Order: sequence, then structure tokens, then C-alpha cells
Amino acid sequence: MFKDRMSYKNLPYLFSFVMILQTLFFCKKPSNNVDNDSNIVFYLGADLSYVNEMEDCGAVYKNSDNQETDVFDIFETAGANLIRVRLWHNPTWTNYSNLEDVKKTIRRAKDNNMSVLLDFHYSDTWADPTKQEIPFAWEINLNNDSLLGDMMYDYTYSTLKTLDSLELSPEIVQIGNEINPMILQKGNLQWPIDWDRNSLLLNKGIEAVRNFSEETQNNIEIMLHIAQPENGIWWFDQASNNNVVDYDWIGLSYYPQWSQYNLSNLEPVLTNLRTTYNKKLMIVETAYPFTLQNIDSANNILGSQGLLVNFPATQQGQFDYLIELKQILQNSGGNGLVYWEPAWVSTTCSTLWGSGSHWDNATLFDHQFKATKGLEFYSDNN
Repeated sequence: MFKDRMSYKNLPYLFSFVMILQTLFFCKKPSNNVDNDSNIVFYLGADLSYVNEMEDCGAVYKNSDNQETDVFDIFETAGANLIRVRLWHNPTWTNYSNLEDVKKTIRRAKDNNMSVLLDFHYSDTWADPTKQEIPFAWEINLNNDSLLGDMMYDYTYSTLKTLDSLELSPEIVQIGNEINPMILQKGNLQWPIDWDRNSLLLNKGIEAVRNFSEETQNNIEIMLHIAQPENGIWWFDQASNNNVVDYDWIGLSYYPQWSQYNLSNLEPVLTNLRTTYNKKLMIVETAYPFTLQNIDSANNILGSQGLLVNFPATQQGQFDYLIELKQILQNSGGNGLVYWEPAWVSTTCSTLWGSGSHWDNATLFDHQFKATKGLEFYSDNN
């Protein structure tokens, strides 16, 4: 997502194409259970990357009964079975989303019997469609694709090795975050994508996960993540044509505010992506406001321009949006839905752009830190 990335919401995605032919594909509604091989039929997840920071800044989360409860327990009890967590390379500007912070988040997830999706940003800060900034420590090899690929391989492999030594191996690994542009760039983005370079780098990250999985028999799955379904259409086509094919999951961000698709025409796009590339599909980022009120000085990212007809900015509207999106995913044969930063509540913390939270109207907790009705989508059987 673009969280703190305030510029993202105002920029159109590049190279979007309109889907023409679609086939509606209906499947039996899957369950949320893990089988003996740790293969999830349908993931229902939460990206809780901000939680440790929020708690350090005073957040205390409450369940639907208004009882103060550990936030990971709240999600597990609600029916969540997956926690997504971002990893920055060396974020000197914050004490969070580094490897030590990620270890803590993964431990809390596993202590609550939830699987983990580890999101490598391959950056010291936010990576998204408007920037894919190379880690400072890697800049020396910016123009040496071979050495840069080796650094990406070594970093990915060593990170997984460190986590495995602590019994914190993730079930799924993202090779990059919202990688619509070419990864590992410096400054202004280069367009069009240099696929000779991009495929080499992506495949080195993929190779590191595959080799580590084989050597440790951990069976870690690989995801490639693109922002907005319309961009997945052209991106995965180009990736496939450039030999980026060895992955298990198509991951998408879907925010109605920035997409040409609404809930009425989204399903065929998801079906097409899943069947064209024969991959599992998960929406790994979405959110919807339960109010348009802003309670702090940090401007909210999701506003009225992102509201859909029949889905008002209320707790019921938020819940209905999530139920409808979950049903669309299941109908398309998709395998998961993750809510982005449902616990990024307003606290004394600051971002790069303001004091408080840019997401306080779109969390799954109200302004008194009590779970909203939206949280019920994890367990609702509709």
C-alpha cells in the first residue's frame, strides 16, 4: 500500500489496460482451515506491521465486548489465519519494520497459531508504484546487475536463515512490494521497465527462497505483488514473456479509490489473472473507511472519493464491503484476502508526513480502540 506514501493516491497507474473478454468462474466456497500440510484453502489476513509501534505509543486494543485484549488474540479469535508483515532493509529513520521488529511480529503471530506472509520491500523505506528506492547499502552496485542480483539473493537467503533459526519461518514470501515499476531504482523511476534487469533481480530473489526452502524443507511459497488489478493484467503478461514464472501467488492491492474496477466488475478480472497464469491469487491489501471523520492532524488517505455506491462510510458499510469482496474472491477461485493495517489507530506516534495516523478512519478499531463491526468479516459465513 501507500500508507504514509501520500503522493501515491494522486498518481495514475501507468500502462493500465482494459479487460475485454472475461469468463465468470464460480467455485465451492472454501473454508478457513489449515490442513496437515499447512496449505490454506482460503487465507483471511491482517497486515499488522504497525502494531508494535502503535502499542509503544499507547494504543490498547479492545475486542467487540470492549475488553482490553492482545491485538493478535483479537484477530485470531475473530477468525484470521494469516498475518502480513513488511520488512525494510535498514530503516535508520525508524525503529520499526526492521528485522528485529519483524521477528517480534512473527513470534506474536505464530504464538496465536496464524501463518505469516513476509513482505520484502527491498528498500530502507516504503516501496510502491511511485518509488522503488534501492537500499543505501546497495547503491554501490546500482548499475551492476550481476552483483546487485547476488546481493538480493544473499540478503533474502540470510534473512530466511535467521528467521528459521528462531523457528520463525514465514509460510509465504513476497519478492518486493507493489512492484509495478522495476525494482531497486534510485530517484525518479525508469519507464518502461528494463526487463533484462528486472527479471534477473526478481529471479535472484525467487531463487534464494526456492533454494532455502529445498535445503530446509520449509516449503515457503513465493508471491509477486502488484498494485491494482488493472496493472496486474499488463504486468504479469510482461513478466511471463520475460521468464519470471517461478512463483506460487499473484498478490494484488485493491483499493476502489485508485482502481478502474468496482465490485460489480472486479470478479472477471481476478478470474482471468488466476487462470491465465495458473497461480493462486490473494488480495493482500485492501481497506474501507468506517467514518469520514479525521481525529488528528495527520490527513486521512481514504476519503469520500473512494466510497462505492451502497457502501457508506459506516461500520456496517465497511463490513458489507469486506463481505462482498470476500465473496467475489471466492467466486473467482481466489485464495485469500488481507486487510491492510487494520490496527493503525491514532496515537502520539508520528509519520514522515504528520502526527497521528493517516488511516484512523479505515482501521478495524474505532476511535476508542474498540473493534468495529468490520472485524466480523473474518468469521462471517455469508
